[in-house]
Amino acid sequence: MPTVSDTYIENRQRVQPTHTNNYESAHGGNVVKWMDEIGAMSAMRAAGETCVTAKINGLDFKRPVPQGDTCIVESYVYAVGRTSLRTRIRAFRESPRTGERELTTESYFVFVAIDANGDPTPVPELTVEGERCRELRDAALAAEPDGER
Repeated sequence: MPTVSDTYIENRQRVQPTHTNNYESAHGGNVVKWMDEIGAMSAMRAAGETCVTAKINGLDFKRPVPQGDTCIVESYVYAVGRTSLRTRIRAFRESPRTGERELTTESYFVFVAIDANGDPTPVPELTVEGERCRELRDAALAAEPDGER
């Protein structure tokens, strides 16, 4: 059975001019795309199956990611249902020169595991082993939008 820590993925994307809007910061659609891709990878690690996006809950843009900065996306699965996987996904801006990091975007995505025919398929239980797993799961549950529990 996968653990919460097994599903943790962090990825970096340098914000280039082709990723930006008129204000020289990452276009929101690009940030959501990066979050969706990394979230799906976390879900697939947990499910052992292809996973598709079923729901995006509470997408909050707190600040921009300026052109030239690095957009860091972190994702992990913190809870599962019969065929669904609840995933916490956060994006940060990071200065490539100083390493200064700020939270820019936060959301909770629900993915559904599918089989070769595109039908929902059961996922294994998610285990919480060790302090790191507990910290990740508890942080996600504490910040999760109301109505998800």
